[in-house]
Amino acid sequence: MRHEQAACEVHEPQRIAAVTHAPRDLRFRALLSYDEWSALPEPVRRRFSTPPGPGRTIIYCGRILRASMTRAGWLVAQIARLIGAPLPTSRDTDVPSVVTVTEEGAGAGQLWTVLYGRRRGFPQIIHSAKRFSGPTGLEEYLGYGVTIALTLRVRDGALVFRSDHYSVTALRRRIVLPAWISPGVLTVTHTEIGAGRFRFALELVHPLIGALIHQTVEFEEVTQ
Repeated sequence: MRHEQAACEVHEPQRIAAVTHAPRDLRFRALLSYDEWSALPEPVRRRFSTPPGPGRTIIYCGRILRASMTRAGWLVAQIARLIGAPLPTSRDTDVPSVVTVTEEGAGAGQLWTVLYGRRRGFPQIIHSAKRFSGPTGLEEYLGYGVTIALTLRVRDGALVFRSDHYSVTALRRRIVLPAWISPGVLTVTHTEIGAGRFRFALELVHPLIGALIHQTVEFEEVTQ
């Protein structure tokens, strides 16, 4: 884990300079009203309007500050391993986390890879694709035919991604899962905290069971 942290620190001087003249990406901007977009801090607007571009990778490095889950949440996270473990499976804190963002082929969306360090064993690695399609205009494809339709809102100066519904595609047919059978309402909040750093907070709440998983990570822009 120390090697991962050191690798992030080596690139820190490149943090801001590399994004100054990058092209603009209006795909996230198009999902918000003018007033909502204007209410976001400038670093957040820049972060979500700078595309990775061909052959380019955006990297964020951070540390997990909080990781909690109920017994039911732990069980949901373990079951989700069947589709690639898209939810945090560990309660470890003060361990590294790394996020990389690259452009998906043909500009269909962005490929996100999230690494969660652990105190023992290999880190957990999560792959997903954010695609600008579907009924809400934004979807998170997890693999194995599973997709989360997301809504995008601004709350108290933070960018909030919230699940609208889950669906499974099988035999070329997409089936929307009822709320009670889904993992729960997923909310991810992106909050600027200054100096190129932001807080990523993940919450999973089931409509019948209640709170399942909460995770807070602080990230820093590294290089693009």
